[in-house]
Amino acid sequence: MTTTTTDPAAAGTAAPRPLPRLPWNRHLLAIAVLAVILVPLPFVLPPAQAAVAVRVLIFALMSIGWNMMSGFGGMFSFGHAAYFGIGAYASGWLLVRHDVSPWIGMLVGMVLAAAFATLIGFLALRYKLRGAYFALATFAFAEMLRLWATNSEFVNRASGYHVPLRPDTSWWYLQFEPDSPNYFWIALALTVLALVVSVQFVRSRAGQFAKAARDDEDAAAAVGIPVMRYKLLTMALSAAITAVAGAFYVQYFLFIDPDLGFGSAVSIQAILPAVIGGVATIWGPVIGSVVMGPLNDVTATILRDPPAALAFLQGRGGLDVIVYGILLIIIVLLLPQGIYGALRKRWSRR
Repeated sequence: MTTTTTDPAAAGTAAPRPLPRLPWNRHLLAIAVLAVILVPLPFVLPPAQAAVAVRVLIFALMSIGWNMMSGFGGMFSFGHAAYFGIGAYASGWLLVRHDVSPWIGMLVGMVLAAAFATLIGFLALRYKLRGAYFALATFAFAEMLRLWATNSEFVNRASGYHVPLRPDTSWWYLQFEPDSPNYFWIALALTVLALVVSVQFVRSRAGQFAKAARDDEDAAAAVGIPVMRYKLLTMALSAAITAVAGAFYVQYFLFIDPDLGFGSAVSIQAILPAVIGGVATIWGPVIGSVVMGPLNDVTATILRDPPAALAFLQGRGGLDVIVYGILLIIIVLLLPQGIYGALRKRWSRR
């Protein structure tokens, strides 16, 4: 008995080439190394700069959530303030009204935000809203929540919530001394966890299907991918990550109101880091947050005590918005793929 082997080349067909393995493990290793490097940062920075570092991490959390839906999922959202505000109000309401730990409030906010995102996604996708129409729909829902919170006694109307201070520090209630490094470490841990979730999602079957639907929805549906299911999953996961940022925000700043929770400025703060750093990349939101985070303090310093050449700016408001706009225009014109995207493209050419 003899056995024969079929040679693809001899048969006149080319052997299929294996797809290159994506360096996801390198991303996970880089996340671990970065976390270890940043752990001692609160002991190096002065208190004011440590507070800026916490704000950078909050921006990063928001932008990682936005990037999952709008970057990897291809559904541009201009209403991520909805999910941020749901997380913030769920945590604040449970703590102030019922003395429930912010950790539990964070989980509740994640569930509520994911459910709300699924509802929005189902309605938008059911009626085939895409592109600018989908973005406007998300903005409309966020504004609806802002108006509801402003006029609803259930969430204390426009007054919002002031988180009561406790006499002792408490991990359970997420309250420490104002200059405690614990706030930075918690924000760092949440950001690292969000990055890991983002990497695992993109490398997973669900993430690959979501990206296929982003690239060509009709083709993905034609090969049997349940497009709506994976788009809704992407939206739910994105909303849950953004809700975590909102829940931590209210515990760190000890206050939330409708404008801080659901205002359009919140959605912009979620979008800009990803756009500046690189949309649909793992590290783009983080790099963009590092660039954007200190801008508020830099512009505030310039407005408070400007150099002689910029004396006309003293006391004027809105400079941060102007700087954001100029920076965004420069990035879009010179680095359309964002900072990380441009660096990765240049590195791949070597």
